[in-house]
Amino acid sequence: MPIYAYRCDACGHGRDVLQKMSDAPLTDCTSCGAAGTFKKQLTAAGFQLKGSGWYVTDFRGGGNSAAAAPATAPASGGDSAGAAPASGGD
Repeated sequence: MPIYAYRCDACGHGRDVLQKMSDAPLTDCTSCGAAGTFKKQLTAAGFQLKGSGWYVTDFRGGGNSAAAAPATAPASGGDSAGAAPASGGD
């Protein structure tokens, strides 16, 4: 069951409520008793994907991962100005 955040427009009282998705939203404030002022707030989702095959860093840019390593290497084996040769010589 999801947890919904509510806030009263009259007194500013806030409360988190564990409700079924099919339950009717609360309308009466539990603090001041005002009718029709207790409203659901839009909040950020509080879930995290877990398990094999998904990692929080999969799509984060700028990380040092094995997939990013080949992209930093030069694409061709040609000489470039200022680059030292890879082998000791001929």
